Amino acid sequence: MINRDSLSDGAFLNSFKEALGDEWWSEERIEASMQDMLARRPPNQPVWVFAYGSLIWNPVFHFVESQPGRLPGWRRSFCIRLRAGRGSPEHPGRMMSLVAGGHTDGLALRLDEYTLEPELRMVWRREMVGGAYQPAWAPVQLEDGRCVEAIIFTANPDSPMHETDDSVETVAPLIATAHGVLGSNREYVRLLDAALKHYDIHDDYIQALAQRLEQLAPQADRTQVGSKTRVNTAGA
Repeated sequence: MINRDSLSDGAFLNSFKEALGDEWWSEERIEASMQDMLARRPPNQPVWVFAYGSLIWNPVFHFVESQPGRLPGWRRSFCIRLRAGRGSPEHPGRMMSLVAGGHTDGLALRLDEYTLEPELRMVWRREMVGGAYQPAWAPVQLEDGRCVEAIIFTANPDSPMHETDDSVETVAPLIATAHGVLGSNREYVRLLDAALKHYDIHDDYIQALAQRLEQLAPQADRTQVGSKTRVNTAGA
């Protein structure tokens, strides 16, 4: 489960070590990445994190301001092969990121300067487990008219986990049957779809994916039941 305790004591990070192998990032490497981003921080500006996925409904880290915002030039994409968390090596799913094109509506979350590093460390330990993301500073247009520089996490095309085909027809069958220690991949999309609707955010890609998963649900459920039956029979 992703919570403050599991991120603080290393349990979340270590739970990925075996599944990711050489792609797993150590605490030292994660810390170095975070400090590099802070060194490139826009001068005299607060630190915002742009939430476009699970950070919307389960941010975990503490922040002092939340504003709806639009990130131009990037769109949501299920382009990361998921072998842990909500997937497994036997049944990999897909994790969401950002790729170039269009725009993304989400939430901009501003961190408190007095607790900046420990709270940002929560974000880094969560997002940079396997190096599939590339953190960057990018302009985000807030709903109240302000334009701020925020930290975004985009897809790393050099990651071994990166997939170029993120079409709904390709990723939906994978997501429909993938599950891991954090739950099912399908549940992630359901939670994302619900969170976007809650904030009145429309995303054609996510809406189409959620609808396709609903269509695949009966078939996926039968597949999972059959798989469990075979496992139980083999172990009897």
